[in-house]
Amino acid sequence: MERLAPLTTLRLGGPADRIVEAHTEEELVAAMREDPALVLAGGSNVVIADEGVRGTVLHVLTRGVERDGDLLVVQAGEPWDGFVARCVEHGEQGIECLSGIPGSTGATPIQNVGAYGQDVSETIAWVRVFDRETGRVETMPAAACGFDYRHSVFKYHDRRVVLAVAFRLRDSPVSGPLRYADLCRGLGVPVGGSAPLADVREAVLALRRGKGMVIDPADPDSVSAGSFFTNPILTPEAFAAIPGDPPAFPEPDGRIKTSAAWLIQRSGFERGHGDGRAGISSKHTLALVNRGGATTAELMALAREIAGAVRGAFGVDLHPEPVLVGHAW
Repeated sequence: MERLAPLTTLRLGGPADRIVEAHTEEELVAAMREDPALVLAGGSNVVIADEGVRGTVLHVLTRGVERDGDLLVVQAGEPWDGFVARCVEHGEQGIECLSGIPGSTGATPIQNVGAYGQDVSETIAWVRVFDRETGRVETMPAAACGFDYRHSVFKYHDRRVVLAVAFRLRDSPVSGPLRYADLCRGLGVPVGGSAPLADVREAVLALRRGKGMVIDPADPDSVSAGSFFTNPILTPEAFAAIPGDPPAFPEPDGRIKTSAAWLIQRSGFERGHGDGRAGISSKHTLALVNRGGATTAELMALAREIAGAVRGAFGVDLHPEPVLVGHAW
């Protein structure tokens, strides 16, 4: 039995029968043909049950960034923030607002990772996958990936395993138009303005550090899976039924996105909530943290308590952002 908790940013999860490492795309495909029980890369967006995983866990450690015409093809195990830093340094614009996000590049299309006004779906050209049903390697164009808010055809389905991701970025030393108000304030530019890529990256990292969202061994609030809940997207009628003055972010389809953090705070939960081993981050209401020695059961009990309070106060269902392994919501 081998421990899985050290392979996750939450430091939670029971053991696996066996952990196998894949360091090249060829090794990854070969290992996938053995049908592992779980594929794990950066471990930043996963909550593994205390019972662990029966069978083999495949740890994706592939590396590499290659240019293919106007595309950058990135191996699934390549650390995401290192890739972002490389793009900023080379004046390649499109993902600088996604600085500081932990985990691997292969995880970004699964979650359609986004922050501070950018989503990876805006720059992904295609995703190369291993299809477990057909046993073949296939290249899926972005249009076939079903990208939506923090969602894709890959999420909650283990049929396709990401091998590599191709990004189409823009050659530009500046980022813009910048859409996120807090980021623009930090940069001293108006919403819709622009700023040098390096300045945007540093401003994003500063914002994320202030929320405990940059992995830092010296920051106990970074022992988390990032934002635990997605922001609810509601019909206009459901949004109008929320008392108070909730934040409103209109969606193209007419629905309205609102703030999960706003709902949580007004349901009685503040930053630093809880006196147990699992609690809410002292920096950010959306992050649940392992303060040391917590169990997955303790963390999930807190998550369900928060979601129940929001449902009772506002009639709004919260949904976890991380992938749950070995347990259900």
